[in-house]
Amino acid sequence: MLRWLSLLLVAGCTLATVPTATPTPPPTATPAPAANGWETLAPGLERRIYAPEADNLLSQLLILRIDPALYTFRAHYVPGEPKHLIQWRQELPDAAVFVNANFFTPEHTVVGWLVADGAAAGQPYPGYGGTFAVENSIPAVWSNAARPNPGMALAQAVQGFPMLVADGQAAYNSPDPDRATRRTFIGQDVQGRIIIGVTPLLGLRLADLSAYLPATDLGLVNVVNLDGGGSTLMSILTPGAAEYRLISLDPVPAVLAVYAR
Repeated sequence: MLRWLSLLLVAGCTLATVPTATPTPPPTATPAPAANGWETLAPGLERRIYAPEADNLLSQLLILRIDPALYTFRAHYVPGEPKHLIQWRQELPDAAVFVNANFFTPEHTVVGWLVADGAAAGQPYPGYGGTFAVENSIPAVWSNAARPNPGMALAQAVQGFPMLVADGQAAYNSPDPDRATRRTFIGQDVQGRIIIGVTPLLGLRLADLSAYLPATDLGLVNVVNLDGGGSTLMSILTPGAAEYRLISLDPVPAVLAVYAR
């Protein structure tokens, strides 16, 4: 059972039925991890599994580390027309990676602010949560409390809440009840690399995730929580390898995609 769960994290995970006749490709051999645990999927794109709870594989994190010198980032948004992973993959065949982005309403419009190729939608969170953005071709993650006015010159942006890590420290300590569920988050490390993470299986409480991330060797500066639960999805497609698919339970109207330069 434990071996099966570990293979599931690396080879791909299908957790929902998707209305399509496109078959899921069989998994291929996973690149051998380096001594530090990172697998190089392509130049500038690395993957690693972290285990916050050694005796609980259901809480494991799949982390991508992305070099912005070799990759660009774009938000994609279709209000009122949510899509499942395979549908997004058909729309974004050149994306090396994409994940779900903003929270959204029952009408499938984004909550918070989203900028796709300079076109803005939604309303910025007023002083809470956080933002991932591309400004002057440089990606960054910041707390909205630290930068309440994001400006209007951003090329790409997605927002979420709460902040999980701010200035290298755990940032979420709310006394409100919280439960373990699937998570999607994005952050930046001290070297400026972008970190994207998901919990493919059961997931973690927000408070536990916030406490765990700054205690790792990731060197995180800022991390913001994106939509999770039934919305969590991830696709990874690199040359010579089968697509990794973490399929969401619900279709989503917005994703953040990563492209090789």
